[in-house]
Amino acid sequence: MLFVGLSLTLGLGVFAFAGDGSAKKASKRLEALRERHSGSREMLARAQMKRLIAQRDNKLDSVVGQFIPRPAELRARLERSGKSWTLGQYALACAGTFTGAALVLISAGAPPLLALLVGSFLGIGLPHAVVGFLIKRRVAAFTTRFPDAIDLLVRGLRSGLPVSESLGVVGKEIAEPVGSEFRIVADKIRIGRTMEVALHEMAARMNTPEFQFFVITLSIQRETGGNLAETLANLGEVLRKRAQMKLKINAMSSESKASAYIVGSLPFAVFGLVWMANKNYLMPFFEDQRLMIAGTIGFVWMSIGAFIMSKMVRFEI
Repeated sequence: MLFVGLSLTLGLGVFAFAGDGSAKKASKRLEALRERHSGSREMLARAQMKRLIAQRDNKLDSVVGQFIPRPAELRARLERSGKSWTLGQYALACAGTFTGAALVLISAGAPPLLALLVGSFLGIGLPHAVVGFLIKRRVAAFTTRFPDAIDLLVRGLRSGLPVSESLGVVGKEIAEPVGSEFRIVADKIRIGRTMEVALHEMAARMNTPEFQFFVITLSIQRETGGNLAETLANLGEVLRKRAQMKLKINAMSSESKASAYIVGSLPFAVFGLVWMANKNYLMPFFEDQRLMIAGTIGFVWMSIGAFIMSKMVRFEI
């Protein structure tokens, strides 16, 4: 009954987030008509990008995209990780993780219902966590090298190069992932996109405050005028001081974070060790209804405590 209820809940969630299929089809037809009959360079560039994405996707991606809610957001998330993963590969990773975890637990003697629940949790959560880790690492590398990119952009402006050419130089000279992102911006400008639109798309893709500061600075300077090189130099100095403040806060809060990790993981570690030593001692937690209710309540309270501790040791700058 618990598995059936979980399946119904997941099905209702997919149905709620899927939206109206007829409305989506109508909007896609209208957008295709606009792209076909529009003569603007921006619409033509957008149509060309969509054709490239459609050619890259295979049949498996098309099938998976029909069942996954909001496939465009998932595809954008996979692109933010810096890996050339597709929707089909992500779905295969989820299915493989679910099958492997469930088979391992069943072969170890766990109840089938517990194996299916844990397998579902790992199949959905583990690939999502891996992609999130890759995104976080890539964004951290981008933030670390971004002030150097601003300095190179400032030197290019002071030497007389236009902003678009300076962006191309940054894409060639700065290491990944900054170089690849600026090369994408330079390529979009070459095929007809305006610099503001290309930079805003990059800001939405990276989703970092540092790059949003950069885009806002360029937008304000193009409207009001002024010395862009001097403005960007000041921005680079501010970003470096911001990075130094982050490192200082991380050093001061490292002890609290370590304590939170140890306290949060200790009950699960003890449960796993006792399960390995004497499995029959913990089997009543999966057979006796009273112990199942008590274990569920304890898990909820531990989750609340872990959430509170994570908020206490996390600081936003």
